[in-house]
Amino acid sequence: MGRMGSAVAVAVVAVLCAAAVVRVRGEDTVDEDTPGASFIFGDSLVDAGNNNYLSTLSKADMNPNGIDFAASGGTPTGRFTNGRTIADIIGEMLGQADYSPPFLAPNTTGGALLNGVNYASGGAGILNGTGRVFVNRIGMDVQVDYFNITRRELDGLLGKEKAREFIHRKAIFSITVGSNDFLNNYLMPVLSAGTRVAESPDGFIDDLIIHLREQLTRLHALGARKFVVANVGPLGCIPYQKTLNRVKDDECVKLPNTLAAQYNGRLRDLLIELNGNGGGGLPGGRFLLANVYDLVMELIANHRKYGFSTASVACCGNGGRYAGIVPCGPTSSMCDDRENHVFWDPYHPSEKANVLLAKYIVDGDSKYISPMNLRKLFKL
Repeated sequence: MGRMGSAVAVAVVAVLCAAAVVRVRGEDTVDEDTPGASFIFGDSLVDAGNNNYLSTLSKADMNPNGIDFAASGGTPTGRFTNGRTIADIIGEMLGQADYSPPFLAPNTTGGALLNGVNYASGGAGILNGTGRVFVNRIGMDVQVDYFNITRRELDGLLGKEKAREFIHRKAIFSITVGSNDFLNNYLMPVLSAGTRVAESPDGFIDDLIIHLREQLTRLHALGARKFVVANVGPLGCIPYQKTLNRVKDDECVKLPNTLAAQYNGRLRDLLIELNGNGGGGLPGGRFLLANVYDLVMELIANHRKYGFSTASVACCGNGGRYAGIVPCGPTSSMCDDRENHVFWDPYHPSEKANVLLAKYIVDGDSKYISPMNLRKLFKL
């Protein structure tokens, strides 16, 4: 968290974390006053800076990324947007004391763990082979391995019983992954040709669901109980796909959206099963489905209603009609009206879009978050 503010801010964070340790380690059990924690898994949609510590082509620790991120004074932190990620905003809305720090940051230790930890990595996917075009990234299997390390650290920090209670009652496990398995694997030009010939869409999605089931089961075995799992958004509507396929402003590319919808149907079935509907659930586990696909489609279809002027053109990027080929960086063109863009860059929503998405997930109805909203799950 050191790069998010001044030395004074760091001192304040230390005091908050120390207070949280006292509350949890004292004689009382974890109660309503104990701050919540977010343990965040996924890809660049929620990466808070882990890729800063990797030798990878998937990086966002350069200007103008983070230009509107107040906690850093507008300097880049490794977030792939102009401000806060959707995970940052959700943490704020649930009363988290500070943002969940990146696992690979050297100061993610001790009391800082009580805010939760962010394991997400730009380019990551459910499958280990996803994102190899970026050279390095932290796939979901390794992210779960990293949580196992954190879990042992929490045992040492709080004692085993209180750590278990803290994880069960006050921790939300957020999983935002799957997009790269299509964009940078199955649908990747040239590199995916072998995969697409060897495996049908049904077979590929079967593989994704099998692996995700294993990952969620491992997290449950490590104590996770409250999960929110995002489905895959409308990939055919992002500036990258629209530019690549040269579609009209009010059109999206069909194949990526069809694949995303197919995967999302299977994900819904998986979460129903893990919740125990019809038997076969994970004991004590509660799994929410965040319907990001329909949420983003709502923003795109009615973007003017939400205060945007475009849902097609990236604010920061270069190439083609929608600035959708070259990622955001120091040499990229950047718009002057960031508040008017649904998309910050060729792939990722702007902070303003993230705020709207987070509000629906935390306090929305069953159209966008089911079987209950995230605030209700957090209070259980």
